[in-house]
Amino acid sequence: MTTQTTSAPEHSDFLRDIVADDLCEGRVDGVVTRFPPEPNGYLHIGHAKSICLNFGIATEFGGRCHLRFDDTNPTKEEQEYIDSIEADVRWLGFDWGEHLHFASDYFEQLFEWAVDLIKSGKAYVDDLSAEETREHRGTLTEPGRDSPWRERSIDENLDLFERMRVGEFPDGARVLRAKIDMASSNINLRDPVMYRILHREHPRTGDAWCVYPNYDFAHGQSDAIEGITHSICTLEFQDHRPLYDWFLENLPVPSRPRQYEFARLNITWTVLSKRVLLRLVGEGHVHGWDDPRMPTLSGLRRRGFPAEGIRDFAAMVGVARADSTVEVEMLEHAVRNVLNRDAPRRFAILDPLKVVIENYPEGRIEEMDAPNNPEDPRAGTRKVPFTRELWIERDDFMEDPPKKFFRLAPGREVRLRSAYFVTCTDVVKDPDGNIVELRCTYDPATRGGDSPDGRRPKATLHWLSSAHTLPAEVRLYGHLFVSAFPGADGRDMFDDIDPASEAVLRECLVEPSLADVPVGETVQFERLGYFCPDSDSKPGALVFNRTLTLKDTWAKLQARGRLDTP
Repeated sequence: MTTQTTSAPEHSDFLRDIVADDLCEGRVDGVVTRFPPEPNGYLHIGHAKSICLNFGIATEFGGRCHLRFDDTNPTKEEQEYIDSIEADVRWLGFDWGEHLHFASDYFEQLFEWAVDLIKSGKAYVDDLSAEETREHRGTLTEPGRDSPWRERSIDENLDLFERMRVGEFPDGARVLRAKIDMASSNINLRDPVMYRILHREHPRTGDAWCVYPNYDFAHGQSDAIEGITHSICTLEFQDHRPLYDWFLENLPVPSRPRQYEFARLNITWTVLSKRVLLRLVGEGHVHGWDDPRMPTLSGLRRRGFPAEGIRDFAAMVGVARADSTVEVEMLEHAVRNVLNRDAPRRFAILDPLKVVIENYPEGRIEEMDAPNNPEDPRAGTRKVPFTRELWIERDDFMEDPPKKFFRLAPGREVRLRSAYFVTCTDVVKDPDGNIVELRCTYDPATRGGDSPDGRRPKATLHWLSSAHTLPAEVRLYGHLFVSAFPGADGRDMFDDIDPASEAVLRECLVEPSLADVPVGETVQFERLGYFCPDSDSKPGALVFNRTLTLKDTWAKLQARGRLDTP
């Protein structure tokens, strides 16, 4: 049984309606779905939608979901990708139990079924080159032409196919094609290639095979072997469904799965093409598959996105029949909802400015009670040391502030979070005129941040005791591309990469408790955003990634009626 943990609401959609109707009408006895990734790259946020859909449907209808690797192309597959995919699916909150499968598990059976098609006159070995095959295939408006080897005898085809298997011919010399209809209006039915020669070692089968099945031949038969009831694919496979059905109808498969298609996920400011992601990594535009700017699940995890937020986003997007693009702000909104509820609050200073409270006793240390999460009283409080010398954010002070600047300025009083009211009395500058220190006074009657006489400063600032901080490097991430639609209007997509999408701040300060935050846990730096420890962190050399800012653009636009809820 597949299990799922999620707070996202279950939605009705056309796929769930199909499954419910199949069960009601007795067309299936139970529900079996599958998530079938190719191990030729890391999973991205688009795959998360498919994972949530396949595992979610199986759970909701009391069935199971298989994880099956489509490992039919050893030229691009690596064990690294297999390991990362398993880790990502588990992190997302799903479990396939004992149903971990590989298309390579079925290579012998698939080969035997290919022989069956040859024996029934429905497959043949073709000697056309790849270029000649394309020329014979025709176009969307013109029919294809038969290969001169289309009418080879069954015995000759069987002999050649077996010799292909044992490695007698070089790569590209021959292929096995299904004999369907070169004049079909569906170009996928124009004698599609079933097997090609590849003298490559396979990650799981080694050098046992010299021929490998194509996806269209392996996929449906693998579904049938596993008893998949509902083979759920994205829309680009819609035109492949007649071929999926043709193979199943012409082979002695043990079950009869059905293929259904839904719209793939497209997100603004983001590219979800595995080919592009491979190039981003291979050409060094990013620091690997788990770069926090990447839309990969490992990148989002390293950036601090919680799995629950991604599941909630998948539920918000829903399931549609037509492709569309959703705003990346919707994903960020779903993530912020989770983090706002769960993330502990902590103090951090990204650009420190020193403050000396002149009327505070030297050597005195007070322990202030700061709430761990105002959204959750059960989270309790923590002790934060307060001393005469503090740090605040540099942009929380202006010597000559404009009208609507309410933070600290000469002669102005502000509240220090969970501590005291302070007033700036003097500004200290270096010989070049740069502000290096502020002199302030505090009101002892305002301990805890409240005034007995009802004064309410217009600004509340976060702070750190100068004697109780840890140094940290903080990495700020923005969109990897400068355009919401990278490569639109004929531009080279790689010309749209934003060189300023990563900024590194190396003189930041954080409260000591952040030394104990494990990698994978996201906290809120008060007033600054959500941050998580990076895997580069070491004792005494903390590194934090900014997950998101606090501002929720999508929620504000939706509230103003400028966005429709999916």
